[in-house]
Amino acid sequence: MPSTQWNPGAYLTYASERTQPFIDLLQRVRAPRAARIVDLGCGPGNGMPVLRGMWPTAQITGIDSSEEMLERAREATDDDRISYTRADIRDLHLQEPADLIVSNAALQWIPEHRELLPSIMDNVAEGGMLAVQVPGNFNAPSHQLLAEFAAKRPYAEHIDPVALLKPTAELTDYMLDVSQTGWEVEAWETRYHHVLHGEDPVFDWISAAAARPVLQALPGEVREQFSAEYKAALREAYPQTRIGTILPFRRMFFIARRQDAQRG
Repeated sequence: MPSTQWNPGAYLTYASERTQPFIDLLQRVRAPRAARIVDLGCGPGNGMPVLRGMWPTAQITGIDSSEEMLERAREATDDDRISYTRADIRDLHLQEPADLIVSNAALQWIPEHRELLPSIMDNVAEGGMLAVQVPGNFNAPSHQLLAEFAAKRPYAEHIDPVALLKPTAELTDYMLDVSQTGWEVEAWETRYHHVLHGEDPVFDWISAAAARPVLQALPGEVREQFSAEYKAALREAYPQTRIGTILPFRRMFFIARRQDAQRG
């Protein structure tokens, strides 16, 4: 993943909007007896109350590469059956297979995440499942404008192209990636329409996530100039309405269920 210093407070500004897709994903899991759950890319732990509510007795492990995020997660957690580990998803190797591995808007940070899916699936127990949500909005004005500004002078000389997130694949591609022998797959997509408030809410949203590596790469005065121009473009692309600023956001979901050999 890009080396990004995360700001959990900024990320959680829209915690409800960022958590809703996680709720929608888990409602389709249908694994009431899952005893070991792993949350890949758990961030500041905003999804843990959802997991605990659905699986009251499960042992849950949150994995993330950001110490800032994990510190916030630990501060917010008072549950001895929830633990956190700092690790890279690329190196995932669980001591015991998990009944459920979930990942909410995290895999897209890894350029080669599709190639990692088979090794992630190897960590799923028989009868268990992998449940994933990734954004599918890279063609949206927010991301297109980010890429356009990042390619202009004087910004381009400071920005490593790696800092720009690469588009995720199409949903059918992910379905085929996880359609291995002995696995069942389902998938769907949802386009949310978030109502945001504030002077530059879309900038606030994206600067806490997809735009963060770009902004961090820019020196102070250049970052201020970039932010001002990017904010102006976002205000034009996402105008305020009488109910607030509407941010359409497409998200893709897929679940792979591993067959239980004893029942097979």
